[in-house]
Amino acid sequence: MLTALFRGALGRCPRCGKGPLLHRYLKMVDHCAVCGEPYGHYRTDDAAPWLTILVVGHLTVPVILIVEENFRPPLALAFAIYIPMIVALTLVLLPRCKGVMAAALWALKAEGSEKI
Repeated sequence: MLTALFRGALGRCPRCGKGPLLHRYLKMVDHCAVCGEPYGHYRTDDAAPWLTILVVGHLTVPVILIVEENFRPPLALAFAIYIPMIVALTLVLLPRCKGVMAAALWALKAEGSEKI
């Protein structure tokens, strides 16, 4: 399970670890180009954005609280730092979280995981 999740986070096939799991930014491949495992029927829907929000929130809130308590930057400077940081983290982590969720569905043999 952990191997599959790690491979999914890297955007690789949870089964073989070699083929890509995502085509472009967030589009799932229909099947692995290396081992042929089908992935097109997995639907992560709202799970990937939920996980992304959870991770980004837990990474940024402590940083923001520490900076605000120790340095008290002006509001314009704080927004100039926090907003790009949150947006960048979200854009970087969203495909990785989608890969983790798809790998979890695959590893757990979730609904729709039978071969098509």
